[in-house]
Amino acid sequence: MNISSEAIMDILSGVKHPETGIDIVSMGMVHGLESRQNKVSFTLKLTKNNDPFASSIKKAATKVIKERFGEEVEIEIMVVANVEPRVSPLKQKASISKVKNIVAIASGKGGVGKSTIAANLAVAVAKTGAKVGLIDADIYGPSMPKMFNLEHTQPEIVKEDDLELIVPVENYGVKLLSIGFFVDPNSALVWRGPMATSALKQLIHQGAWGELDYLFIDMPPGTSDIHLTLVQEVPVTGAIIVSTPQDVALADAVKGISMFTSQSINVPVLGLVENMAWFTPEELPDNKYYIFGKEGCKKLADRMKLPLLGQIPIVQSIREGGDYGEPVAIHSSIVGKAFDELAKNVIERVEWRNRELPPTKIVNVQHK
Repeated sequence: MNISSEAIMDILSGVKHPETGIDIVSMGMVHGLESRQNKVSFTLKLTKNNDPFASSIKKAATKVIKERFGEEVEIEIMVVANVEPRVSPLKQKASISKVKNIVAIASGKGGVGKSTIAANLAVAVAKTGAKVGLIDADIYGPSMPKMFNLEHTQPEIVKEDDLELIVPVENYGVKLLSIGFFVDPNSALVWRGPMATSALKQLIHQGAWGELDYLFIDMPPGTSDIHLTLVQEVPVTGAIIVSTPQDVALADAVKGISMFTSQSINVPVLGLVENMAWFTPEELPDNKYYIFGKEGCKKLADRMKLPLLGQIPIVQSIREGGDYGEPVAIHSSIVGKAFDELAKNVIERVEWRNRELPPTKIVNVQHK
């Protein structure tokens, strides 16, 4: 018996979907129909996953064909879902896996201008066209909202199903999240360690970061629970150590280098940044006064076989930029160009690290 495809489609147009009341041919559910002698085969593509009527539709289609052409007709119907799982735009932004490089900016001690370096470096890298994010992980002294002129801004909290995300605020091309957005700036933050580490986890995993080329993490001074939490939560591409040239700061910088390069953590140190390298009066731009010592970071970098990524002088405009929420890196001044050079060196060093070294793994720190 020869059965035409046209005749089969005509018969199947009488089979209606119980939920919609529309026939399965009009709904586009019948695909790949073939009929040879007494054999009929086609694919029944469902309009949604786990359609409860799939079995009854298949039985109805089989029944009408046999009623028309006889019980001896062999019928093969493959049922497949024609719908890919929907992933909302919100959930797509939630994954830290879309961040290409995570760079920690750390220092052995406080007072070396680490946050100033972090803010201006992020802005300078963003100026190159890269997609940049910045987390202010200095939980007890969050200063980034002020440095980015965002003190009176609060990130939007968005919810979808059981997912709650924090939308980073943006200025100067940098997406920013800081605990400073959620606490009273006039009150001291008195938190135990677990509360601080929990806050960092939220900034990392609940931030709607989307796709980023670089996510910089401004770490607290020293070596603490916050540092361990970071390397246990995400694969850190590398660390940048910030120090001033004097011996007391360099001694603590060595501790910071030692922590990241220890066998249990094993995060590459990308290099050092020497802040407050010299003082230059605005009226005497060619004069350099080495008030904290000369090239201390350079000597340490040479000794540790690490690159010196940049030397940033003490200039009044850097301080003013931080105080007034206008990072000096946005300008094409001499100091702005120093941060441009730092950004170029950091980008090159990250590219070298990714090319020459194996990917960093999330750390499993064993507590004894």
